[in-house]
Amino acid sequence: MNRLSLLAFQFTSPGPEVPFLQWGFISVRWYGLLIASAVLIGVSLSRFLARQRKVDPELVSDLAIWLVIGAIPCARLYYVAFQWQDYAQNPASILAIWQGGIAIHGAILGGLIASLVFCRWQKVSFWQMADLIAPALILGQAIGRWGNFFNSEAFGRPTDLPWKLYIPPANRLPGYTTYEFFHPTFLYESLWNLMVFGILMVLFFRDRSGKLPLKTGTLILVYLVAYSCGRFWIEGLRTDSLMLGPLRIAQVVSLTEIAIGILGLVWLYSLGRSLPDVILPAAKPAVPPSSDNP
Repeated sequence: MNRLSLLAFQFTSPGPEVPFLQWGFISVRWYGLLIASAVLIGVSLSRFLARQRKVDPELVSDLAIWLVIGAIPCARLYYVAFQWQDYAQNPASILAIWQGGIAIHGAILGGLIASLVFCRWQKVSFWQMADLIAPALILGQAIGRWGNFFNSEAFGRPTDLPWKLYIPPANRLPGYTTYEFFHPTFLYESLWNLMVFGILMVLFFRDRSGKLPLKTGTLILVYLVAYSCGRFWIEGLRTDSLMLGPLRIAQVVSLTEIAIGILGLVWLYSLGRSLPDVILPAAKPAVPPSSDNP
């Protein structure tokens, strides 16, 4: 028996027309349900991690609100900016987020801005909060990728591999209408993200136990490197990448994130310096003059 046949399975994407729940005029879409689930699970996980590090979990809950406000609109606007030709004739469709079309790199950018403002306002370390958010973020990405499956989007090139994704004819991209089966890149990225999540959790608890002491900022930097390595590879398989001329935007951003992550880790562990933060380190108290001095 062919070894690949042991891994054989076929996905059939239902397409965005099939909701999770339809009750009269009320429709609950899979995409929205998965995003909401990812947010709730992520907040719960980050609150748990905060308690493990003796950080007020309410700070995480407050930050989560800022992240949602910053990330989701930016994720949509980022996507629309690079696909403007699809929205120019009908700008109202920009609001139809349930039809898909959000970019995780846009969400990360929006979340970054929101986090910096929040941490500055609350006078807490950005890197400390980022370390608590990183495992939840990658887990949320693993969950959210299944929204691409239900919306028949973000799939890869045609393939005849045993694990393949059937895309309905109406949802196939121009130039691929004669093909039926495609790489399930949503699955590749979901599994990759789960692996990164496992790595971050192992690092977190080894640090918690004192077996592998980590410096503040390590987890978010490892996230940048590990996630972006997988995203760079998987993006090369996709047929619907956001483009800027001949460049795949996600691959350019991924390389940038890998560089930032590696430089940050070198800064922490090779140079032995703390990462720049939105709050200044506490000043050392002045040493009072000795009473023995005349």
